[in-house]
Amino acid sequence: MICAGLDVGSRTIVLVTMDGGIADSAILETGVNPLRRCQKLLSARNYNRLVVTGYGRHLVSSALGGEVMSEIRAYAVGARHLYPDCRTVIDVGGQDSKVTLLSEEGEVLKFEMNDRCAAGSGKFLEVMAKTLEVDIGDLSALALGASKVVQVNSLCTVFAESEVVSLISRGVESSAIALALHEAIAARIASMVRRIEPRERVVFAGGAALNKCLHRLLIEKLGIEVTVPPEPQMVGAIGAALMAKSGAYQQQISKLDSMPKVV
Repeated sequence: MICAGLDVGSRTIVLVTMDGGIADSAILETGVNPLRRCQKLLSARNYNRLVVTGYGRHLVSSALGGEVMSEIRAYAVGARHLYPDCRTVIDVGGQDSKVTLLSEEGEVLKFEMNDRCAAGSGKFLEVMAKTLEVDIGDLSALALGASKVVQVNSLCTVFAESEVVSLISRGVESSAIALALHEAIAARIASMVRRIEPRERVVFAGGAALNKCLHRLLIEKLGIEVTVPPEPQMVGAIGAALMAKSGAYQQQISKLDSMPKVV
């Protein structure tokens, strides 16, 4: 049986199909019409069962079919598949950030989520990269090359952008500003991690996990090793495909939906 997992995020759409192991995968930008892009992805592939997760899961599922599951659970299942000893999952995407604590058996014990503003998400860095007139893919390298230390005090995207403009007008190097921005977002994520009392192994997933500066700062602030999978954006889709394959997604979804969310 071929099972598909579709992670419809705010910035990217990830598809994974499984037939035994991973048979196929694809990553593309969400764009302004995610439904059309998902339809194109799915129409080009054969599958028997589909589970959809992520930011746009209800939109896609209602139009194209498939069961839905929370990205909290999808990332937990995907991370445990890649690293069976995983106990903590950090998922930083375009619009929000989540931290999940798992039991020794891989069940979700508790989680914390920031979805009320861009602070602590990839969107924060994306906006700041535009302000610095740097491609988002180059922001991490710019920050890692900083020779000076400055501070950005606000985590509000609007106020932080004003601070960045002020620092630029004072002649502060772009690399120092970039590092300060990474420090701010890393501090926000690290505080979320500490509140759930993390246990190793810690797995860092989502699009922001591709950012080497953010990865390094999280290790420094948490004082523990943080593992980034080879394809961190695929973790949620892998989890969704595995749940489709196991046929146990209905029970898992109901159990997670009954848990309180900590913000």
